This record gives sequence, structure tokens and C-alpha cells, in this order.
Amino acid sequence: MGFLDTLLGRSKPVKPDLDRLFGLSTAAITLEAATGFTPTGLGSVCFRAAEGGAFARLQAEVQELLDADEGPKVEISNDSYGYTWLLATHPPEELPDLVTDLHAVNSTLESGGFGPHLLCSLAGFRGPDGQRLALVYLYKRGTFYPFAPLPGDKRDNALELQVRGAVGADLPFEQDLGRWFPVWGAPGL
Repeated sequence: MGFLDTLLGRSKPVKPDLDRLFGLSTAAITLEAATGFTPTGLGSVCFRAAEGGAFARLQAEVQELLDADEGPKVEISNDSYGYTWLLATHPPEELPDLVTDLHAVNSTLESGGFGPHLLCSLAGFRGPDGQRLALVYLYKRGTFYPFAPLPGDKRDNALELQVRGAVGADLPFEQDLGRWFPVWGAPGL
């Protein structure tokens, strides 16, 4: 970063570190001990699909890679904002395998030159009372944040802050609460 960048308030964006996704396995243990939330076995990756054959081939390759095992097939859906969601499913006790799948999708898209199209990844959790929770990884920021939806497009901000306090030592959390975007209706939540 140069002198003018500093003077004008510009900063370099944080380079995503996809290996941070593996911290979800440790965070899940801490989260369960502190709050009773357990993994659902559902996780998803959100990206904006690019036009053209190269991206279509890469997306098919990713789906084929994840469908190669004997588990449930990967589901692909589109939301009302034009983003594509890839939902991976594993038994809840196999969170490390789910995280590996999410990492593989992100890494494949990034190495194929489509990293800028990645938005986020999330892993779903369920509380003792049935409350839903997701730990969301923001690709472009390299940070996590919790999202706890409530009925009626509301969110449980107190729970989100409690979760940050509980697992903040295990994962790099997004400090700017304005970037804790709601992911209403996200597959895997």
C-alpha cells in the first residue's frame, strides 16, 4: 500500500483464506458446549454463476466430485437475487466431511478463476429448542458471522452476539456488524 492509498483511506481487501473453513469443526464443539447447538449436517456455498461454457463445465465438475461418494446428491438451486446455492448434506456427526466438501467447492471455483463470484458458505446448526443457526463464512472478507433467523423475517440478535462470544476464539469473526447480512431462506439453514 502506498502513501496516497493511506492518505485517501484506501485499503487492500483481505485475501480469503479458505483453510479457515476447517475451524468450523472446532467451533462446533465449543458451540455445543456453550449453547447446546449441534450441527444439522447441512451446508451450502453461494456464488453468482457466470455465463459461458467454462463455468458450466466447472459447476458440473464440482457437482460430480461431491456426488461421487455414496451419500445424498448435491442440490443446486437459485435464489430470487440471482445467486446459485449448492447444498451439501452429511450425517450431523460428520461435520468435518461437510466442511471438506464446502472447502472443495470454494477451492475448485477459486482455482478455476471464479473466486470473485463466490459470496459465502454456511454450516447449519439446531438448538435444543429447535432454533436455527448458521455460521456464515464471507468469502471476500475471510471472516465468519452467526445468523439466527426467527419467524417473520426477523433475527435473534442476542443469540448471534452470544454465539460470537462463545466461538470467537475458534473463528475469525467479522467485526463490522453491518456486514452480518441475513441469508433468508438459504439452503442448509
